[in-house]
Amino acid sequence: MSEYVIGLDGGGTKTKVLVADRKKKILESFLGGAINYNGSEKELIDKNMQTIFQTVLKKGYASKDCVGICIGTAGISNPLVRQYIMSNLELFGYSCPVSIVGDHETALAGALLQVEGMILIAGTGSICYGKDEKGNSYRTGGYGHLIDDAGSGYAIGRDILSAVIRAHDKRCEATVLTKLVFEYLNILTIEELIRYVYDPGHSKKDIARLSILIEKAYRLEDRAAIAIVEHCVSELMELTKPILKVMKEDCSIAVSGSILLKNQDIFDKLCAGMKKDYPLVTITKPMKDAAFGAVILATSSIC
Repeated sequence: MSEYVIGLDGGGTKTKVLVADRKKKILESFLGGAINYNGSEKELIDKNMQTIFQTVLKKGYASKDCVGICIGTAGISNPLVRQYIMSNLELFGYSCPVSIVGDHETALAGALLQVEGMILIAGTGSICYGKDEKGNSYRTGGYGHLIDDAGSGYAIGRDILSAVIRAHDKRCEATVLTKLVFEYLNILTIEELIRYVYDPGHSKKDIARLSILIEKAYRLEDRAAIAIVEHCVSELMELTKPILKVMKEDCSIAVSGSILLKNQDIFDKLCAGMKKDYPLVTITKPMKDAAFGAVILATSSIC
């Protein structure tokens, strides 16, 4: 068997695994379970990790032929996470270079097909990350929904709910968002809405899912929706500014996450705002995904 690398993109519910040769040609692609140790019990994540590498071996890729592994996932700032991941790799005899990085790093590499540049991610949460030609890295945001995640799906969902409550109390004018939220949740009253929001069984992802309603309300020229969209774009632009101060003036910014890839209004307004403030900056959508970005980083570690 020829030499190969492994790239993993570990999400909250699944992990995309790519096996590639030294030239980044994809040899195998499959899905595994979640590998975010901050999101589930250690025993479950250990099992998912081990299943992934058992699958690689079963497909005929011997550990001795692996020349590089890159694992991109959330929560790697916790030293124990790195220890857990390396312990699982050692079970299968891997002795090649291993990179364990944040999923924003693999997303950047996949989006621009290079390790330098910037990426602005707005999905359930939000983060901006950049790396310059000297290898210096910079980050803004990504600190979680309780204290951050500006411009994210969660932030939009929360702002939608706030607009509905304020309209109900007549603290502001009526909004079409009330009808859209009630229909989406199949409820009839504010009391039901409050129960839904504070139900322990509902998570930040449930609030973030409400963000899909903003597009229709915005295109109906609802004033509350317009304010939410404008606030979202402003917050996302703010995430980029500290990094742009230290990056090249003509750098590329890739955008990722459902808010920027699926909501054309927010994407267009962001592009217009960035063009006005930073005319030399290029905004682009991803060329490849984070799993391919992990392959790029895995191959870059090969001597």
